[in-house]
Amino acid sequence: MQKIKSLMTRQGLKSPPESLSDLGAIESLRVPGKEEFRELREQPTDPQAEQELINSIEQVYFSTDSFDIVKYELEKLPPVLNLQELEEYRDKLKQQQAAVSKKVADLILEKQPAYVKELERVTSLQTGLQLAAVICTNGRRHLNIAKEGFTQASLGLLANQRKRQLLIGLLKSLRTIKTLQRTDVRLSEMLEEEDYPGAIQLCLECQKAASTFKHYSCISELNSKLQDTLEQIEEQLDVALSKICKNFDINHYTKVQQAYRLLGKTQTAMDQLHMHFTQAIHNTVFQVVLGYVELCAGNTDTKFQKLQYKDLCTHVTPDSYIPCLADLCKALWEVMLSYYRTMEWHEKHDSEDTISASEGSNMMGTEETNFDRGYIKKKLEHGLTRIWQDVQLKVKTYLLGTDLSIFKYDDFIFVLDIISRLMQVGEEFCGSKSEVLQESIRKQSVNYFKNYHRTRLDELRMFLENETWELCPVKSNFSILQLHEFKFMEQSRSPSVSPSKQPASTSSKTVTLFEQYCSGGNPFEIQANHKDEETEDVLASNGYESDEQEKSAYQEYDSDSDVPEELKRDYVDEQTGDAPVKSVSRETLKSRKKSDYSLNKVNAPILTNTTLNVIRLVGKYMQMMNILKPIAFDVIHFMSQLFDYYLYAIYTFFGRNDSLESTGLGLSSSRLRTTLNRIQESLIDLEVSADPTSTLAAAEERKEKVPSPHLSHLVVLTSGDTLYGLAERVVATESLVFLAEQFEFLQPHLDAVMPAVKKPFLQQFYSQTVSTASELRKPIYWIVAGKAIDYEQMLLLMANVKWDVKEIMSQHNIYVDALLKEFEQFNRRLNEVSKRVWIPLPVSNILWEHCIRLANRTIVEGYANVKKCSNEGRALMQLDFQQFLMKLEKLTDIRPIPDKEFVETYIKAYYLTENDMERWIKEHREYSTKQLTNLWH
Repeated sequence: MQKIKSLMTRQGLKSPPESLSDLGAIESLRVPGKEEFRELREQPTDPQAEQELINSIEQVYFSTDSFDIVKYELEKLPPVLNLQELEEYRDKLKQQQAAVSKKVADLILEKQPAYVKELERVTSLQTGLQLAAVICTNGRRHLNIAKEGFTQASLGLLANQRKRQLLIGLLKSLRTIKTLQRTDVRLSEMLEEEDYPGAIQLCLECQKAASTFKHYSCISELNSKLQDTLEQIEEQLDVALSKICKNFDINHYTKVQQAYRLLGKTQTAMDQLHMHFTQAIHNTVFQVVLGYVELCAGNTDTKFQKLQYKDLCTHVTPDSYIPCLADLCKALWEVMLSYYRTMEWHEKHDSEDTISASEGSNMMGTEETNFDRGYIKKKLEHGLTRIWQDVQLKVKTYLLGTDLSIFKYDDFIFVLDIISRLMQVGEEFCGSKSEVLQESIRKQSVNYFKNYHRTRLDELRMFLENETWELCPVKSNFSILQLHEFKFMEQSRSPSVSPSKQPASTSSKTVTLFEQYCSGGNPFEIQANHKDEETEDVLASNGYESDEQEKSAYQEYDSDSDVPEELKRDYVDEQTGDAPVKSVSRETLKSRKKSDYSLNKVNAPILTNTTLNVIRLVGKYMQMMNILKPIAFDVIHFMSQLFDYYLYAIYTFFGRNDSLESTGLGLSSSRLRTTLNRIQESLIDLEVSADPTSTLAAAEERKEKVPSPHLSHLVVLTSGDTLYGLAERVVATESLVFLAEQFEFLQPHLDAVMPAVKKPFLQQFYSQTVSTASELRKPIYWIVAGKAIDYEQMLLLMANVKWDVKEIMSQHNIYVDALLKEFEQFNRRLNEVSKRVWIPLPVSNILWEHCIRLANRTIVEGYANVKKCSNEGRALMQLDFQQFLMKLEKLTDIRPIPDKEFVETYIKAYYLTENDMERWIKEHREYSTKQLTNLWH
């Protein structure tokens, strides 16, 4: 049986199960099929042979299941293989296998019915056992549940839950303690990241937690340590607050303010902030000045660091003075800009807090917040003035450290420009008028300007005494705005639109410096002080701007349409702007179209090099006044002295003639005489040398005056060929008129910067001085007119006339022709002079008016000298005068003829009765006593 079992194992079959645990193996036993049984039955059946074959099987084949049959057979093979032996041995093995298989099949077929029946009984038993196992399991489980639920479960559950809760609380406490012990590291990280609100919040929470767990021995010292940490945070927070003063950063300042709010010290923070701003101003200016002083000293000596700021400013060299001042103002601008942005931040956040407070319901917190906000607002507003005062004092100290009189004019103007910009910053910063800085710079500016002005007056006297009064050829479109000194005016004026007529869009709100440079830049950046590379293109090369203009100026015109517009404009009264009373005939235009004094450079202004220098000086003075408005009155006063001295020089050179006033014509108006007397008393030093016995006050007064100028010996005013220096007189007088016109042009600008209390001075200067410039034409040209015609010769010719004729004459006397020849000669000389200098129409009119007026008065004087005269002689006088008027009207366009009524009225007076004559004499005081006496007799 053991062998069968072993064989079945080798064939993949197992013996019937010997216990219930092998039922699974029995179920898996494969029963041979019908085909297999049939094959086994068909084989020859020799029981004895089969048994012998089975017995011949080696015992080793019935050993354990781990026996390897193949390996065993291979190891039995001889070293030398024989095919025939191998085939025979193979056949033997096959026979043994077949015998075993047949034996097994027979046994199976024999026991198959019992096997099947037993197998069914085992399966049924297995099912019953499985059901019983399930019932037992469920019963035991229910018994266990009853035991645990009603006895140990309740109390054990409660005990475990209590233990669990205790352990969870302990774990939480341990975690909190661990976090508290690691707080220092996290606080250091947050401070490095400048997260001050987070650090303070964490520190406060840690303090609260430490007080909660103070019963633990490990927490006993943590609370005091956190308090020290909080104080350290406040110190670092104060350092962070000080950084705001030089470079304001919104995010940084927001964190700082949030941190102080968490600490409940917003008011303390504001007090500290103002202290830091004050300290920042002091440290900033000291470091800037110290840097320049050490740089210029060229050594690293620390003695300068020990000096006071006031003493340190005295060591700044003149070469580094302006760059140092600019950097000083730039640094102070950064401080003020930071304060300005700080105020902006608070205004913005105050409005946000107000909105959020109105939506909240915590009234007590809202009241406290409003109180803090009001305190901060007042503190900031008060700090504006305080900071600006500190800035002014620092800059004032710097300015007083150096004598500004050592600087050149351009450098001094640059200093004034910087200070003016700083005062503009101060005015926009807090609305202050910069009294401290204004007074300091005003005193230095006035002192500097007095010395500068005194030097310029001496130079002007030198120019006037060396001036030959030659025409300075400038272009016809010349304007003072083309000069470098007046470039600053082009930025602030519109040449075509008056301020009142500017479009509404241009009157928008002016952008302040803080708004302009809030995001970047600096108003005190030193601009490269480059003057325009091109030169001033104001001079004409030969008196004409082109050769074509010079040719066209002298070409002849054959029709009315050929008359140039410039010539037509000459016949408009420049005094009133109206056309003349009598229209100009075509013949008159043709007769004058070749006249040089009408055609030669009609549009070009008449001025000299000295005039140009005075205008340039005015431009420089206005630059200073425009930069520093507090000294506007002093500057305008000095400007008026330039004009006064120029006017007085022109009068002294060309218009002073005591014989003029004796004529009784009143050529010099009372206003002009008052002006000249004022200039002489206030500005002209008439003493040749200083009196050693004079008082100190008198000496100081003389320092403010200038010696009277003297005409250059190169200027000849006594030659009749040149009409007694008419060209020089025209250039001098018209240059004065041109200068007066420029002052009139500048009046609106001067009036805008002049202080209100000083405006009467400006108005008086214009009404009593500038407006009198054109009045100098009469006395100056009267001298020419008095010498250009031989009036004495005419009186001699009139004296030789026999006036007591008995019949009415039809022919005029010879003295009329002689006088007309004198006028013709005068016209030719006038044309000759006009080839050198263009004679404006008002000048020619005044000359002709003076000559005609003198001629008419000479005629009256000649008539008054007549001893014997008949009625026919009176008629002859009228004939002579009418002939003179008829011929004179062909020579001049002046209408009406000056003093025509003066002569006619005198002639008609001879026909009055004695009573009428007496009344007539009382009414006509314009005649001399001699002339009136002759009428009476």
